[in-house]
Parts: sequence; C-alpha cells; structure tokens
Amino acid sequence: MNILILTYQGDIAGSTNSISYLARGLSEKGHNVYVGCRRESLLYSLLEDTKVNLIEMTFKSKLDYKNMKRINEFVKKYNIDIINAQSSKDRYTSIFSKILYRFDSKIVHTRRQTPKSSGFFLQNWLYNKFTDMFVAVSDEVKEELIKGGIAKDKIRVIYNGTPNYKYENIDTSQKEVLKKKYDIKENEFVIGSISRKKEQDQIIEALALLPSNCRVIFIGLNNDQFESYKPIIEQNNLQDRIISLGMIEGKDTLNHYQILDVDVLASTMEGLSQSLLEAMYLGVPVIATRAAGNISLIKDRENGLFFENKDPKGLAKAIMEIMGNNDLRRKLILEGEKTAKLDFSIEKVIENYEKQFSELLKY
Repeated sequence: MNILILTYQGDIAGSTNSISYLARGLSEKGHNVYVGCRRESLLYSLLEDTKVNLIEMTFKSKLDYKNMKRINEFVKKYNIDIINAQSSKDRYTSIFSKILYRFDSKIVHTRRQTPKSSGFFLQNWLYNKFTDMFVAVSDEVKEELIKGGIAKDKIRVIYNGTPNYKYENIDTSQKEVLKKKYDIKENEFVIGSISRKKEQDQIIEALALLPSNCRVIFIGLNNDQFESYKPIIEQNNLQDRIISLGMIEGKDTLNHYQILDVDVLASTMEGLSQSLLEAMYLGVPVIATRAAGNISLIKDRENGLFFENKDPKGLAKAIMEIMGNNDLRRKLILEGEKTAKLDFSIEKVIENYEKQFSELLKY
C-alpha cells in the first residue's frame, strides 16, 4: 500500500510517538509510507533515519490551499491509496483537497482524544460524507465520536501500542546517578508525573496529604506551566518536595522511570496514554483517573489503580496503598508489564491498521 500520513502537530507529546511508531511499523512491513509534517517538528526528526519518506508541509490553517494542492500532487505522484489524517487541521485539509481535486484515495481520520469539537452539523456532514473510516484509539473515544454524530459503522478501534525497540538503550547505571543528582534518599517514595500540563494540581494536593518522605517529580511541564502551580505549592509548603525537570528528550525520560515508585496521570481527557504504557512496560505501578482511554488500558486493582477526578484524598489513599502493600505493588507491576508488552504491543497496532486499510481498499 501507498500511505500518506498527515499531521500538523508532531511536537513533544505521546501522540507524536504513536504516529512515529505507526509510520515506522508500516514502512518496515513493506508499505510505502509518506509523512507530511512540519520540518521543525519533533516527529520529523524522529523519522529522519528510517524508511519513512518525509514531506515538509506547513498546515497554516484548516483551509490552507497550498497544502490542499500539495496533497493532490503527492496523491498523483506516489499513487496514494490511503490518506491518514491525524489532527484537526489536516483532517479538514485532506477532505477539501479531495473535494477540490476529486482523487480516489481513501481518507482515514485517526482520533487520539475524546473530541472537543464534534457535534456541529456542518463538520459532521463533511466528516461522514468524505471520510471513509475513523480510527479511535480507545473504546471511549469511539463512544464519544458516536455521541458527537459520527456514523458508527465508519469507526474502528485500534489501540495505541509501544514498541520493544524503544527500550533497548535504557541505561540502568543511570538509576543511582539520577538518585544522587536529585538527592533522593533510600527511605523516600518518588511519585512521577510524565505528561504535559494535565491537572497536575491534583497530584500536588495529594502530596500535601502524604508523609514527608514522599516526593514528586514532574516531567513534561514547561517553565510557565510549572510556574502556574507555584501558588498551590507554596500554600502547602511543598517547595522542597517537588522537582520539575521541564521538557526532556525521550531517551532521558525513559531513564527517569527507574527512579519512580509510582507514575500518576491526573488528566481529565486522554486517548490512550503513552506515558502509562511506558511506566507499565518498565515495571512502575500506575495510578490514573477514569479519563477515556485510561479505562481501556487499566483494569482497576489488576494492572493499575484508579482515582476519581478532583479527589486528591482518593489519590493520596491510592498512593499510600501502593506504599504499604507489597503484594498489591508486585501484582500491579507484573500485570502492568504483561499489559504493555503483550496486549498493547506495536505489532498488534500495525497488524490492525494493515487489516483495516486492506478491507477499506476492497470497496
């Protein structure tokens, strides 16, 4: 198959990794994969030394005529079978390009979060009429799409996955180096939060209820985002118990999981979290809200724990349970690893995309 994947995003986010795994996986299975994205994006750099063909695009707006024209040129030049649009601007651009130039390529939209903007009559009419398939990354995202007006028979669920090769170069010697760097004592319990700004205030409020040997490490917040949490940190006198490391590169992020005793995702909107998959794969117990895709990934008290949104007391209780119950902790680690390595392997993701794309091309 000749596949064109489009995204205007591609910066530091779990979705960027998911798109790179998809493109790389399909290309390694022998498909001709082209990715249209911004030259300065992280996605572009992640795919530079792979079999994937990279195409520079701008995505200035949803009605970027220059990109519509370029898409048509790519379709004709590379005989594109499938256009897989990954974000809002390229979803519109791909549809309008097809309307304008009347090419035969199938259009597939991947939705990685519960949609913010579904439900508008014109948008739904465009999506339902000109999109051949929607891929939802979790059952919950699928249900939200249906509620928003997307035709049920056009939606397929394909979960995100995580590849084994991602973890091959983790430096185990970094564990003691990082503990020393951040002055983590032997009796301290480290709570990690590896994500962009996603309701981390709940973690801060929970920390205030926990013993003084508990610390929090944030990874993924920029300076302004962390500054926005300073008032609640100072109000609870937690300045010495919270570290924010900012935005760090993927390999360094993976090394930091080694110093975490638990990984917490407090977001209220989620597709299917790469950070939770990473923690599970690397043997770190996870706690999360019941936001969308988290429900597809976590089985409560089997491979992770849930806490209710806006309930820092409940989060603190869940953390204390992992701290004090070694049997539960071992169970969460073992079952979490199985979940990430078997149920959410990248091989399953690629097989599912291949199957669905092939079925689509039969019609």
